[in-house]
Amino acid sequence: MKVSDLLRTFTVLFLAAFLVISCSSAGGDKNQAVDFIKKEAERKVDVLIGGKLVTSFCWPVNVYKPIFYPVYTISGTEVTRGFPLRPRAGERNDHIHQVGIWFNYGDVNGVDFWGNGSEGHKSESGGEIRLLKIDNVEGGNGKGTMNISASWQDPSGKELLSERTEFNFFARGKYYIIDRITVLKANDIPVSMKDTKEGMYAIRVARQLEMPSTDDDLLLDQSGSPGAEKAGENIGVTGNYRSSEGKEGDAVWGTRARWMNLTGLINNDEISIVMIDHPDNVSYPTYWHARGYGLFSANPLGAVDFTQGNERVDFSVPAGGEVIFRYRMVINSGMHLTDDIINSIADEFAAEYRQEKGDGR
Repeated sequence: MKVSDLLRTFTVLFLAAFLVISCSSAGGDKNQAVDFIKKEAERKVDVLIGGKLVTSFCWPVNVYKPIFYPVYTISGTEVTRGFPLRPRAGERNDHIHQVGIWFNYGDVNGVDFWGNGSEGHKSESGGEIRLLKIDNVEGGNGKGTMNISASWQDPSGKELLSERTEFNFFARGKYYIIDRITVLKANDIPVSMKDTKEGMYAIRVARQLEMPSTDDDLLLDQSGSPGAEKAGENIGVTGNYRSSEGKEGDAVWGTRARWMNLTGLINNDEISIVMIDHPDNVSYPTYWHARGYGLFSANPLGAVDFTQGNERVDFSVPAGGEVIFRYRMVINSGMHLTDDIINSIADEFAAEYRQEKGDGR
């Protein structure tokens, strides 16, 4: 065999091996068990992948909405901020209502669900999302499903929207996926969701995943009180946003994109948190209320602030009508996900739910 043929054969084998390793790192073993442990007396349901806790679905009495908290990678790295439920030294103590992963909105018939609790207590004018029931949990090999029912209530306790949500968890080796399919239904009166930047599907991330800043805000010390360290010292801060449109850093705020990837390092562990919009959602591709201080949110219903008044949404649900919101979140560690991998995950999400769920509006 000629040397050139040997080199060609070696190159083919090398590329084949590289592709196998790359696919294994990105997709991994899809046969990890997804399990749920209901602890309703503790107001939570633990979610385990491969026997390891990755998050808990919980409804604390002082948070005023159901949340996933805390959130870990499969390797055990916590990616959510601890404050206010479990404050850690070096964290910001701002925006007390931003906890874990949540879904709500800042103006529903004039009621603020987003900011309720921002003063450290329930607001007289704030709305509350009350969990009514864990309808179903079903674990499985590589996939688990949880269905819940909830009620969006104004300060008097009157229901404005009823909610049915299906959460699907998919195990993918080094990363896992949380799909949220939420149906909101209006009752006997129309429900207005007036344009505001305060929404809608969000996560508040750990300090290390924030973007470097020049803030003079004092961070928490070991006792949970403001200490001497300033946010602008940026100790351990490594976060950066990148959108499907190629925008990065602060430039992503208020822009539209089919997905957003937040990357960073926590204890030398390479983290990617990706949020993905669905083509059947309102205002696709969504606007991103993604802030450097750690708020990472998709908001399809707020345009005025994002476009300096050039666009407006002012969405509404007619009496007896309903709307479906579909989002996918990817929690990854050990590597930063590439655009190609994320696009593949986004394509899969779009195809699956469009075919299986339809629109329903």
